[in-house]
Amino acid sequence: MRIRFLWPGKTKVPEIRGLETIYTSRIRPLAKCEIIVTKPAKGIDEKSGARIRDIEAEGLEKHLGNDYIICLSDRGKEMTSEELARFLERRGRQSGRGLAFVVGGFLGLSDRLLARADVRLSLSRMTLSHELCRVVLMEQIYRALTIVQGRHYAK
Repeated sequence: MRIRFLWPGKTKVPEIRGLETIYTSRIRPLAKCEIIVTKPAKGIDEKSGARIRDIEAEGLEKHLGNDYIICLSDRGKEMTSEELARFLERRGRQSGRGLAFVVGGFLGLSDRLLARADVRLSLSRMTLSHELCRVVLMEQIYRALTIVQGRHYAK
């Protein structure tokens, strides 16, 4: 199984970057794993929000190829860790396509990219910062892979 995490912009908070490194190293023995960081768009005003999301989508889409696309969205499907594990297990058995987990920038993902997703996934009904979302996603993928492989992972 190949898992890729895609997002615009480098993680600025050093502690979160450290956790990304830890979870990447934990995931790699269980599945091929890589993080792809694309160029973030500039600007913060509300009027330019859709344009910023579109620019970031263009950068992300260049790396998707034939992947099974899972976009994180507050309007996505919520899963327990066990349900995510079963989902990953099914996807691994059903096709040779890699999995691409796409996390938006500070303004989220464009409607165009969300429409292209095979699945929309929500980590929580609460709003998380885009940087924190990245590491929570990686932790849950690691947890799900340990469940699939029958390994012990502390609760």
